[in-house]
Amino acid sequence: MNVRAVAAQVIYQVVDQGQSLSAALPPAQQKVAPRDGALLQEICYGVLRWLPRLESITQSLMDKPLKGKQRVFHHLILVGLYQLGYMRIPAHAAVAETVDATKVLKKPQLRGLINAVLRNYQRNQEALDAAAVSHDAGKYGHPGWLLKLLQQAYPDSWEQVVEANHEKAPMWLRVNRTHHTRDAYRALLSEAGIESDIHPQAADALRLAAPCDVTKLPGFADGWVSVQDAAAQLSVDYLKPQAGELILDCCAAPGGKTCHILEHEPTAQVVAMDVDATRLTRVEENLKRLQLNAQVICGDARTPAEWWHGKQFDRILLDAPCSATGVIRRHPDIKWLRRADDIAQLVSLQSEILDAMWAQLKSGGTLVYATCSVTPQENAEQVRAFLARTQDASLKTGTLEQPGRQILPGEENMDGFYYAELTKA
Repeated sequence: MNVRAVAAQVIYQVVDQGQSLSAALPPAQQKVAPRDGALLQEICYGVLRWLPRLESITQSLMDKPLKGKQRVFHHLILVGLYQLGYMRIPAHAAVAETVDATKVLKKPQLRGLINAVLRNYQRNQEALDAAAVSHDAGKYGHPGWLLKLLQQAYPDSWEQVVEANHEKAPMWLRVNRTHHTRDAYRALLSEAGIESDIHPQAADALRLAAPCDVTKLPGFADGWVSVQDAAAQLSVDYLKPQAGELILDCCAAPGGKTCHILEHEPTAQVVAMDVDATRLTRVEENLKRLQLNAQVICGDARTPAEWWHGKQFDRILLDAPCSATGVIRRHPDIKWLRRADDIAQLVSLQSEILDAMWAQLKSGGTLVYATCSVTPQENAEQVRAFLARTQDASLKTGTLEQPGRQILPGEENMDGFYYAELTKA
C-alpha cells in the first residue's frame, strides 16, 4: 500500500481521533512492504514533531480547510510538506507519491488540489518556512501550555529541553548480567559489526551508534539483552534489591524494570502489578524471553487490599502514571494528546497511589518514586507534599528544597526521568 496514504491515515488517527502513535503505527506498518516500515515511521514521527509548522504552511496555501471525511487529505498534505521540507527524498518523487496516495484513499478528484499545494510550497518555500517559525508554536514545535510550563520550570535550560525533544532518540540496550558482563556483551556486538558506547552511571547500559533490528542483536531471543533507555535502567540503582527480599514493581507494564530487578538479584521475590491487563501480557512475554520468574497481578494501585494479602514489601518501585513529558523524543504524539488540565489529574492520582503503597511498605523499607515526566508538579512538588504529610518518611536523594533527581531529556543521551528514594522509619 502507498506509504504516504498509510502515513496520512496514522496521523489522522492520532491528531483527529486521539489515538496514541504506539497504538496506531504498528498495525499500519503491516500494510506496507517491510522495506517501507522505516520510511513510514520517519514520516509519522516527523509530522508530529513539527505539526505546528506544517499546519501553518498548509493554512497559508489553502483558501479553505479540508473538513469532515476529507480531513485525512489535510494530513496527506502535511505528509507531503514534511518530505519536501525535512527529508532527502527527491522532490519530484515526494510530490508524485503523495499525489498518487489520493487513489488509495479513494478520492482521486483531490489529486489536483494536493499537487497544487505541494508545487506552490516548492515555489515559495523560503518565505513560507520563515513565516511558519515567526510564532512560538511553529518555532519550538510545542503547544503553548507545555512551552510555558517548561519556561517556568527551567528558565535557564528550557530551550535545551525543547531541542532534545525534537531529536531522534538513541537505542539503548540493557545487558542481562546473568549471562554476560556489559563489556563482554559489547565485545559480541563489535564482532557482529555493531558499534556501541557505555554509560557513565548505568552499569548495564550500552548505546548503539545506530539503531538496529533486535533480531540482529547477539542472543536477543535467548534473553542476553533487552532494549531499555539508560534513564529507566537507573531505577535498579535507587531500589538496591537484596537477596531474598519481597519487592513490588508497582505499575510495572511493560516489565523492563521488573526484569532488571531480577537480573540484579535473581533470588528476590518480585511481584509485578499493573492495572492494565493487556499491557501485563508484555510483562509475561519479557519474563519468558529472559527466563525470569515474577508474580504478575492485575489490580488498581490505589486499592491494594483488593489484590494483595501477603506481607508488607521490603522494597517498592513505584513507576507512577504520569504525563510522559520526559519521553517526547520517543513519543512526539504526547505533545498533541496531552492537555494542560491533565497534569492536575495525574498529580492527584499519583498522590493516592503513593499513600496506598506506603502502607504496603515495611518499617525500614525503601520506596522509589519514579516518573518519565519533567513537570515539577508530578515530581519534586509531589514528593515534598508527601513528606509533609507522612511522618515516618524520610528522603535519601536530594534535599527538601530539591528532593530527588530530575533527569532532563538529552542528559547523557537519556530520556527525561525523575527519581526519589524514600525510606520508612
